[in-house]
Amino acid sequence: MERRITGIGVLAGLVAGIVAFVYARIFIEPQVALAVDYEGVRSHAESLVTGEHEHGHEIFSRGVQENLGTGIGTLVFAVVMGALFAVAFIVVWAFLGRRSPSTDPRFVAVGLAACAFVAVSGVPFFVYPPNPPAVGEEATLGARSGSYLTLTLVSIGLMVAAAVLAFWLSERIGGLWAVVAGAIAYLFGVTVTATLLPDFAEIPGPVMDGDRIVGPGFPGQVVADFRIYAVADQVLLWTVLTVVFVALLHRVMRREARQRGPSLVEAGI
Repeated sequence: MERRITGIGVLAGLVAGIVAFVYARIFIEPQVALAVDYEGVRSHAESLVTGEHEHGHEIFSRGVQENLGTGIGTLVFAVVMGALFAVAFIVVWAFLGRRSPSTDPRFVAVGLAACAFVAVSGVPFFVYPPNPPAVGEEATLGARSGSYLTLTLVSIGLMVAAAVLAFWLSERIGGLWAVVAGAIAYLFGVTVTATLLPDFAEIPGPVMDGDRIVGPGFPGQVVADFRIYAVADQVLLWTVLTVVFVALLHRVMRREARQRGPSLVEAGI
């Protein structure tokens, strides 16, 4: 049974990755192209000021990056998320299934997906919004990556702790207030963590030659559009992953219930 659930998690992640890649190819890649064009304009402006000309050569062409590179990256991320989500569901369902067998596993999967999206994508994206190429100093790349990874790991750990707290409180103060207490504890934890982590505001301003502007700053509209499309892409990925997982989970569990006995089917599993 666990192997089947893990399999449908991987399949759901694969489907979600394909949908997310198509969306990214249509909506996000044009914003990346605008950012790459800006890099060329800025490099030319800086060469006018410094007199130095940089001749960078890309290892992979833009066509390879926006098609093969984006596609592989999106699919790998989605499949890994699908597999991890399935494992998390198995653990949660093993606990809830024994305590409350009448619980609908589909509701558990949807609730788990909502928590996973908030912990893995929602909070890290809110604190460190994604930026298109040409935004951010190369010297702070390591610090930015480390801060984002730290926040993501802490966010996942706090979400697990908040869920445990909610389960522990549910028999004492009721399910609703237990969930509220868990949510407050999680928000408090991620807020403190985000406050302790460094802040980065590195959108390039105009290129100046004394008091004269020789090159424009990074277009703010491109940054805004890129962030909106990037967040929407994550929402789309998690939504498709959840819908496919729940649909396949329902089929697998009904088949399992038929094999065990008709009483489980009549119970609504």
